[in-house]
Amino acid sequence: MRLDKFVAHTSAHSRSDVRRLLRDKRVCVNGQPVRDAGLALTAADLVTLDGNALTLTGPRYFMLHKPAGVVSATEDSEHRTVLDLLQTEGREGLHVAGRLDIDTTGLVLITDDGQWSHRIKAPGRHEKRYRVQTARPIEADAVTRFAAGLSLRGEEDTPTRPARLEITGACEALVWLQEGRYHQVKRMFAAIGNHVDALHREAVAGIELDPALAPGAWRALTAEEIASGQLTDLPQ
Repeated sequence: MRLDKFVAHTSAHSRSDVRRLLRDKRVCVNGQPVRDAGLALTAADLVTLDGNALTLTGPRYFMLHKPAGVVSATEDSEHRTVLDLLQTEGREGLHVAGRLDIDTTGLVLITDDGQWSHRIKAPGRHEKRYRVQTARPIEADAVTRFAAGLSLRGEEDTPTRPARLEITGACEALVWLQEGRYHQVKRMFAAIGNHVDALHREAVAGIELDPALAPGAWRALTAEEIASGQLTDLPQ
């Protein structure tokens, strides 16, 4: 691993901060100050920052309750990101395992484990559950139409996978998806002549949004929640 990436992973500093630390000779490798950000480290190298040893930890997994107005990205020039809300050291390398629209709220999973993230996002492997509020009453036949798959505008040749819909109120429903197309829930309701006023993700891959987390709050996943992301594919 490159030296600058290692220091960013194991401290509270960004990659740009690390370059300044290197210039100031605050980073040492095996006791010697190093200014080469691209130095390739080996497992035997000892890296210190201001005399304190830096240790690379294992993969990290977090859940965050995303509020509206925050983007599911690692950086953005106009809006706050979910990583801006994640006040933890070594945010370098973390990414979102399944994005939400800027106006959609609810469960966001954040990790630096690429394989785990890939399984979470791969179509057909896990279900995601959303709570939906619509502009108009939901017709009873929407349940069978969602289950049969819908043709979305611009993707008429590729219907959606069967989705479960449970109508919980005149203008409220729960939706379970096995895929994550662009604005999928909103486009599915548009395909049946309705409009989504509010959308909230409650669960992904059996991982439920912790009800104790207020919007903007986060916590590390439990071992059981992490294991839930490793489960085998859903039955077809």
